[in-house]
Amino acid sequence: MKTAGYNSGFGNGFETEALPGALPVGRNSPQNCAYGLYAEQLSGSPFTAPRAANQRSWLYRIRPTLQHWGRLETCDSGDWRTAPCAEIELPPAPMRWSPIVADGRPVSFIEGIHTITTAGDAGAMAGMATHIYGATRSMLNEFFYNADGELLIVPQRGQIRLHTEFGILDLEPAEIAVIPRGVKFSVVLPNGPASGYICENYGGAFTLPERGPIGANGLANPRDFLTPVAAYEDRDAPCLLFVKWGGSLWKTAIGHSPLDVVAWHGNYAPYKYDLRRFSPVGPLLFDHADPSIFTVLTSPSEIPGTANVDFVCFPDRWLVAEDTFRPPWYHMNVMSEFMGLIYGRYDAKPEGFEPGGFSLHNMMLPHGPDAEAFEAASQVELRPQKLTDTMAFMFETRFPQRVTRYAAQSPALQRDYADYGQKLHKRFTLPPVPK
Repeated sequence: MKTAGYNSGFGNGFETEALPGALPVGRNSPQNCAYGLYAEQLSGSPFTAPRAANQRSWLYRIRPTLQHWGRLETCDSGDWRTAPCAEIELPPAPMRWSPIVADGRPVSFIEGIHTITTAGDAGAMAGMATHIYGATRSMLNEFFYNADGELLIVPQRGQIRLHTEFGILDLEPAEIAVIPRGVKFSVVLPNGPASGYICENYGGAFTLPERGPIGANGLANPRDFLTPVAAYEDRDAPCLLFVKWGGSLWKTAIGHSPLDVVAWHGNYAPYKYDLRRFSPVGPLLFDHADPSIFTVLTSPSEIPGTANVDFVCFPDRWLVAEDTFRPPWYHMNVMSEFMGLIYGRYDAKPEGFEPGGFSLHNMMLPHGPDAEAFEAASQVELRPQKLTDTMAFMFETRFPQRVTRYAAQSPALQRDYADYGQKLHKRFTLPPVPK
């Protein structure tokens, strides 16, 4: 089995070759490439995008993508949905799901994707969708790429190996991977079934957030992001290529593996990151900081300071603020929040929010700690406290998230969750009337 190898750094201009001399020196498209390879550029941004936002890679491959092609035909996309999607109308309310149990059928990573929410408009390249995946078989001679958006994959249970055009990424729970638009890949299960979450980002590519007054260090550090080194397949065999384009799933039969990139250079490539390396910051004296301090990656919009999507994690950390209600405060805001739990407990919802579960608190809907968390945090002695063995995350977007029929009708939906606020009791008291 091929082993995964990586280069470190976020957004770097990498160069890597699996055969010596496969990468042209000092040029992108020589008259004749070494080893009889084809030169092909994959662009993730318009050609004229500013240098800092310009994304492209040059691939030197055995066959150009044009030959990894055939007559595409539509195929069943199962429970995968794309925005805009309004297939069911629900009253506005907080929502939460228990972990969804797979039905036991042998399904690949692509077959096991189920959409929970959609937001925005994929055709307008704005918004996102949230999915869960549950895979029980490897994609053998099956390959996929998504033209509608990039995929941020968050494993929750089991390991997955991503064989991509650019190389191999190994993932386990607490690690994430981003597969850019148009990048072909296949998912192998090295140790049995695997499940987790996906954010399909229709908008601007994920990037690191600005640190502002935090300065040069902390949060997600660029050196901890890993991009694969070149690892190609030269294999002739009947294969299927699946393509998601315009909200539909298409497939075509081809006679060889499309993962045939022998060398590549550029800054448009898949990458992985270990959330356990996130360096959190927080209040040192009083009050509770905004959750934006936990942002790992952000997809910017045309409005400065307003994200198309933010990816936020809540790892192990110390709580030290004095005279402060330490869990998240009660609030309503213009962003909508999809939250998942990879492992451990989440401090604002200690009961009913299980690893593998997820919740949705849509824009301008009230949410906050449940009664048990509120009472405990209001009475606890405020010593320094370390939250350990916990990893929650959030996909946050400026768009309202529409729940799919699949999610709304799932037995895992906790139908009484919206009532959790009713367990909070009135605490208001007036001072004694002077005699």
